[in-house]
Amino acid sequence: MASRLARATDRPGDGSPFALGLLLRRAHDRAAAQLLGVLRPLGLEFRHFIVLVSLHTGGPMSQQALVGAVGSDKATMVRVVDDLEHAGLVTRTPRPGDRRVHTITPTAAGTAVFDTAHQHAEPVAEHLLGHLGSGEAALLLDLLTRLAFPGEATIP
Repeated sequence: MASRLARATDRPGDGSPFALGLLLRRAHDRAAAQLLGVLRPLGLEFRHFIVLVSLHTGGPMSQQALVGAVGSDKATMVRVVDDLEHAGLVTRTPRPGDRRVHTITPTAAGTAVFDTAHQHAEPVAEHLLGHLGSGEAALLLDLLTRLAFPGEATIP
């Protein structure tokens, strides 16, 4: 007689094989909604912010490199860089020797908006994790980091 697997409920206590994905989706939706409240007044969506993250982490790079860094597609990246350039948050400069390739660089205004987003996100992040103890919040971030980046060192 075959054993019966737990069926997905998408509720607390779900013991099904889908529980991890369903819980991550709900946690993402909750966090994203609150963090969008920080980004939108700055004229940003997550697609813009992740490009600024990549540029501030990896330095100026080509649009093609940004596609790989953020897991986007070329057409979407063109629109996002257009938005950021129009807002004065990045510059797009033809690469010497190959004018088909453009280097995307954050401007001083782009860095200021990036820093402002972090300042405004601090209380939101504290609210999101506030019902957890400090050790639990750190553990949650460590576990999610290891899940998202298997085999890589954890973030100190």
